[in-house]
Amino acid sequence: MSDVSPTVLFEHPLNEKMRTWLRIEFLLQQLHGQRALSETAIALTFFRTVSDLLDVLERGEVRTELLKELERQQQKLLAWADVPGVDMALIDQLRGQLKSRSSALMAAPRLGQALREDRLIGLVRQRLNIPGGCCSFDLPTLHMWMHAPQQDRDADVAAWLQSLDPLNQALIMVLDLIRQSGPFRNQISLNGFFQDNAEGADLLRLRLHLAPQLYPQISGHKTRYAIRFLPLDSENGVVPERLTFELACC
Repeated sequence: MSDVSPTVLFEHPLNEKMRTWLRIEFLLQQLHGQRALSETAIALTFFRTVSDLLDVLERGEVRTELLKELERQQQKLLAWADVPGVDMALIDQLRGQLKSRSSALMAAPRLGQALREDRLIGLVRQRLNIPGGCCSFDLPTLHMWMHAPQQDRDADVAAWLQSLDPLNQALIMVLDLIRQSGPFRNQISLNGFFQDNAEGADLLRLRLHLAPQLYPQISGHKTRYAIRFLPLDSENGVVPERLTFELACC
C-alpha cells in the first residue's frame, strides 16, 4: 500500500479574464451540483448562486472574451498541422468542437437573460440581502413553489440550466485546453518562497501534498509571479526549509 500523502490542487489566475472565467466555472459547478431542490435551504443556496452568477455576467465582456479565446485555440491547433506525426484526425475533431461551441455561443441570447427575466428568480433575488428575508410570509411565491411536485421544480431547474448551456460548454472546453497546455513540473521552494517568470501565461496550477498542511499565497500577473507557502495552523505550523511541489504554467 502506498504511503504517499494525498495532494490538493490550487489554481491562480494571472489576468482579469481568467479570474472571471474561474469564478463563472465555480458558480456553474455549484448550480449543476444543486439541481434537486428538495428543501428550502438547498433552493436558497441555488438561488443565491444564480444571483452571484448574474452579478459576474453583468461585469465585463464575457461572451466577447470567450469567443476570442475559442478562435485563439483554433489557431493554435492549426499551427500543429505542419508538425510531422501529429494526429490530424484529433486536431480536426477539436477544431470542429471549437467551431460549434463558438457558433452556439454567438447565436445565444444575452448571457443569463432567461434567468434575469424569470419572475421567481427575480422575486428571490430582491430578498436575498435581507437577513431571513426569504421566509414564507415574505416570499409566499417561493413557499408555494417548494410545495409543488418535485418533477415540476426539476423541470424549471433544467430549463434554467439549459439556458446557460452555450456559456457552460464554451467555458468547459476553453478551460480544459488551457489547463492541458502546461505540464506539471517538480519545483522546490526555499524557506517557503518561490518565484519565476510567467511568460504571458493565463493560469498557474499548483499541486501540494496535504501532509505538511501548507497553502500557497500567490501574487502575480502575465510576466512574473511569486508564491509564499504558509502554514494552515498559523501559530504552531512549520514551513520546511525545502518544499517540493508540482507547478504548471498554462
